[in-house]
Amino acid sequence: MQSLLYVIKKHNHNEKDLKEILSQHENIRFVSLMGVDLGGNAIDEKIPMEVFLDDITSFLSSGIQTDGSSVELYNIATLNNAKVDLMPDNDAIWYIDYNMENICNKCNLPIGTLKIPAFLLHEGKRVCSRGILKKSEQYIKDSVLEIISKYPHMIEDLEINTVDEIESINLTAATELEFWVNTPEDKADLEALHVSQSLKEQYWKRTRGIIRTCLENSLIILQNLGVDPEMAHKEVGGITSSISVDGKTNHAMEQLEIDWKYSTPLQCADNELLVREVIEDVFSRNGLEVTFKAKPLDGVAGSGEHTHFGISAKLKNGKIVNLFSPRDMTSNYTTKFGYGALMGILRNYEILNPFVTSSNDGFNRLVPGFEAPVCIVTSLGHTYELPSRNRSILVGLIRDLNSPLATRFELRSPNPLSNTYLVIAGSYQTMLHGIKAVAQSKLDIKNLEKELSKDLGEDGFYLEKDRMYRDENDVFEDYNEAERNERFAIPPATVYENMMNLEIQKHKLEALTQGDVFTDKIINSFKTGAIDKWKKELKNRIIQDNIDIIRSLKKLHSKDDMDVLDEVMYNEINEIKHYLMKDTMHSKSLFTRIREAIELGDYNTASNLQIEMKNKMKNVQQLYIQYQKNIF
Repeated sequence: MQSLLYVIKKHNHNEKDLKEILSQHENIRFVSLMGVDLGGNAIDEKIPMEVFLDDITSFLSSGIQTDGSSVELYNIATLNNAKVDLMPDNDAIWYIDYNMENICNKCNLPIGTLKIPAFLLHEGKRVCSRGILKKSEQYIKDSVLEIISKYPHMIEDLEINTVDEIESINLTAATELEFWVNTPEDKADLEALHVSQSLKEQYWKRTRGIIRTCLENSLIILQNLGVDPEMAHKEVGGITSSISVDGKTNHAMEQLEIDWKYSTPLQCADNELLVREVIEDVFSRNGLEVTFKAKPLDGVAGSGEHTHFGISAKLKNGKIVNLFSPRDMTSNYTTKFGYGALMGILRNYEILNPFVTSSNDGFNRLVPGFEAPVCIVTSLGHTYELPSRNRSILVGLIRDLNSPLATRFELRSPNPLSNTYLVIAGSYQTMLHGIKAVAQSKLDIKNLEKELSKDLGEDGFYLEKDRMYRDENDVFEDYNEAERNERFAIPPATVYENMMNLEIQKHKLEALTQGDVFTDKIINSFKTGAIDKWKKELKNRIIQDNIDIIRSLKKLHSKDDMDVLDEVMYNEINEIKHYLMKDTMHSKSLFTRIREAIELGDYNTASNLQIEMKNKMKNVQQLYIQYQKNIF
């Protein structure tokens, strides 16, 4: 396999080099332009290599046309205006996607597809996730340079004397990908999973058998693709798999994580798609199922995707200066840029959150007590010398006193199926909004720390009065729900509630729309798509899944071996089952009322009933577990 080609870099994206390279790898038979729509879906088609080689220059400059009905661009690619163009991104890294199950007869190597990241164009404008992030990246760089030039006080605590010393502004981003792996058709023992998680029996433990092999092979392939993986390990979820007499893995159900080196924002998001594809291919070839769902199993740890953001300046002398690291890291937590970025995310999170969590699955993960952030709050640390390790907050300041270049912010709310392109773009946009406010305020660092640390009801120059934004406590252990809501605002509980913040908090949208990065058309398209998917999944999938669960909660005791307690417990279960599912001549079930609300377009009622349904389903399943334990 040493002769396999894995990447084609930017300097080779010309007709001469491409023909020479591809002629030496006859097993690369197809080309695919990878555009990413607003739903985060990556397009993959198969174009015969001969079509590409016939006129490479024209292909790269003009792209190809596709049908807008095949991509998620609500209210943009409409039935009467559906033409969408796929335009290759010649600045991106291109990579080869190999089908290990299809071997070329001539060279005995797997058939490969040249994957070219691309942009989706409608009426000549980029309307895709990659295009939004590309535009945001350039706008942030230009704006930061402009801010330093206009407000030189912003670099007073940095190792930069004047704007003239700066050659360029650099943005860096990285994600951490968690996922679950299991053997097909194995059903989860939720109680065993919960106990194992409570005892921390899996976290960072040694992998075994086929799961170890798949994890190692995934890392090797990612290294070949230039993704630069940094580590892979077991996460907190899962139970120990068993090994059969013939050495095969049985009853595997484990949670894993893979991390890789930071890169530019756009490359970071491209890398994540690539990593997911590699993981799925490697594990499925070995008979294992992979899921990147945020909450595949109720009551057990979900999968997050912590996302990291950095901004630095490259000086003309070659030195790199982190704009979030103060000269003396023992005297300040961060810089003026750092406080601005942090306050920008926190103040504007209500209009960023829709792009972070836009699915029912994503909201299933956001449950207090599972290290899933639901409160708009940060932690800086108890002292300047002691970096924060608070895992209950939304966005954290990551510091290493021995490595100033490592200072960055970590947003803990995304999940593996969040649209990383839009999450990164939206995060940088809101960060810039706060940086601009700090620059205009001309406040010193200590007063900026005071602003971020303000008390409930205290006025701020930028942050809202009736909110707190910094807390060094465990917000789940030290406060009850009412106290959290009072301090940090009531978090949305459904997709619909989250999307409505784009209207309720409309005055904050300027953070996203600055620089014409997120246009009104893009925001409305995303919101329409998220609500459409929410209502269809709620009506046609979630309710049906709950019906199947309800029907499985059958009576287990008989008159011969029962106790009165059994009868009482099952009667309570049965009452909830009827309330959820059974229509009568006098009343409609909760499931029916949800369906009817959706059909009538009364989404607010449907959203409220969904919350009630979720609580009822959790309650009835917990009662049934207790009931089962008392049956012989």
